[in-house]
Amino acid sequence: MKIAFASKDGLHVNEHFGWCEKFYIYGVNEENYELINEVDSSLKYEQEADKLEYKIMCVDGSDIVYVTKIGPKAASMVKLSGSFPMKSSKEDEKIEEVLQSIQKLMKDNPPLWLKRILLK
Repeated sequence: MKIAFASKDGLHVNEHFGWCEKFYIYGVNEENYELINEVDSSLKYEQEADKLEYKIMCVDGSDIVYVTKIGPKAASMVKLSGSFPMKSSKEDEKIEEVLQSIQKLMKDNPPLWLKRILLK
């Protein structure tokens, strides 16, 4: 499974989806996780729709897009692209903690949304 994190520093989830200038893509399974790619998403677009399409293109192939905030229109577009948008539960949440939490969910009793992702 691939997770795209919106981050300014590569350590914390601390960026809004639409404003994010770099996404950190991790591969994760029950046993381990690793950084696969850092995606530059810093191009600027004047039109909102163009900006959102560009951001979605940047995280293409990710099963989950993990951000601090995401607007309803963007969240809907992310879902339509096949990714699951998630908002961090606290400010400056550590990426490593999120990965470990998702691994724990995978091992124990995954919720329905995660089961759907794992069955893809």
